[in-house]
Amino acid sequence: MAEILQNTGFGGEKTKALPPVEQWSPDFCGDIDMEIRADGSWFHEGSPINRKEMVRLFAAILRKDEDGKTYLVTPVERVGITVEDAHFLAVEMRVLPDQTLCFRTQLDDYVEADVKHPLRFEIDAATGGVKPYINVRGRLEARLTRALTYDLMALGEEGQVDGEAMFVIRSGMAVFPVMTMRDLERLSAEL
Repeated sequence: MAEILQNTGFGGEKTKALPPVEQWSPDFCGDIDMEIRADGSWFHEGSPINRKEMVRLFAAILRKDEDGKTYLVTPVERVGITVEDAHFLAVEMRVLPDQTLCFRTQLDDYVEADVKHPLRFEIDAATGGVKPYINVRGRLEARLTRALTYDLMALGEEGQVDGEAMFVIRSGMAVFPVMTMRDLERLSAEL
């Protein structure tokens, strides 16, 4: 079902197929002055890229390699870009009757949280808050907006992971640990 959701919207409308950037092995041609900021906005040479169609075009050839760097990739060249936090921003969530969680990014990518598209969680060092991410494709991730984070955390429950009491999020049959129940209780007491 995840593959279907990546190619259709929540309403079933078809979206355009993406180029096979994972299969291309072009030479590295250097870094360019392009940045994806933490709020999901794209900049080139310090100026915002305001046309959503242009951002979608660049996002279609986006790839994060094993070296941890993000590139724009074509069959003949690979150029490095800067990513402040995540590649995308998850802006909408739907919960299906079987508790499967489906997300839409700001660029209208659709992805279902499952084993192939896991949720992961970081604790923000500055605020102590939880920052959830979902794998969209390849090594590219979307960070959930603050509002979606609250909605997602409201779905959490206590579960056992490797014999330890954990606060977890379920999506269909997949279980994603957020933090230990001890840490959750400590954070709750600090509020």
